[in-house]
Amino acid sequence: MQESSGATAWERDRTIVRFPDPAIEVVDERFRSLIVWQEVVERLWTGGRWLEGPVWFGDGRYLLFSDIPNDRMLRWSEETGQVTVFRQPSEHSNGNTRDRQGRLVTCEHRTRRVTRTEHDGTITVLADRFEGRRLNAPNDVVVAADGGIWFTDPGYGSDGDYEGDKGEHELPRYVYRIDPDTLALEPVVRDMDRPNGLAFSPDERLLYVVDKDIRVYDMVDGRPENGRRHIDMGAGTSDGMRIDRAGNLWTAAFGGGADYDGVHCFDPDGVLLGRIHLPENTANLTFGGRKKNRLFITGGRSLYSVFVDAHGAQTP
Repeated sequence: MQESSGATAWERDRTIVRFPDPAIEVVDERFRSLIVWQEVVERLWTGGRWLEGPVWFGDGRYLLFSDIPNDRMLRWSEETGQVTVFRQPSEHSNGNTRDRQGRLVTCEHRTRRVTRTEHDGTITVLADRFEGRRLNAPNDVVVAADGGIWFTDPGYGSDGDYEGDKGEHELPRYVYRIDPDTLALEPVVRDMDRPNGLAFSPDERLLYVVDKDIRVYDMVDGRPENGRRHIDMGAGTSDGMRIDRAGNLWTAAFGGGADYDGVHCFDPDGVLLGRIHLPENTANLTFGGRKKNRLFITGGRSLYSVFVDAHGAQTP
């Protein structure tokens, strides 16, 4: 049904694509129930340097995403299809999400902090230090049902001047939780090298965290325990990820070559179901659109989308 090479699917004129799109690869037959047969992967915009942090604003019918090296946040409009600048400078923003009140929460590389944009546009600093030392460079962020804000601090934004300001890592590379009431900062995952993307299962009984591969933790009394490798990413690695309502894990994948880069979809047990091939490295993704069934994907330079027969579990 699909071509064997995802790279080949992008070497043609994609203004007309026969169904099914050869860029969508079925690995396990169960994946057919998660894709729309007459859908194609679209490149919505290109012109960034390393795109990250897509977050959907259904109330405004737009997607925000970060262009880290260009120090800006961009906005794609569902109504017009146009991309405009939302914020510049953005402090080399990376991951973004929304809290339970619909406010934008952002990880900033340059300032080494997590911020919240209030409804009036003012910015509140949620976290920038732990025990007197600066965070390394917060990367990705999610908000739990209780309002707790969980973020990773691997320090990639401090490794050089391309995605932030080069500087020393002052802390171990942890996953943290910010208390929604007191803003107290608590390390909650301490056994990883460089934690990156993260997501909760729909019932929040599991926490998934990316390093090179994907680890999973049992949530016990609101905190992660019993960490173990859940998915071996093989030749490449993962980055950002999202969970659908059935518990399937959709993860950005790159570093494994032309037939690897894109989105990999795994069932809750970690079995690979299928891939969405892209012609460039892939950093992150989110569900959006009116029915939360449109997958928005940030590639290295471009923004992509595809409608799927799955719905995001935690998209505001």
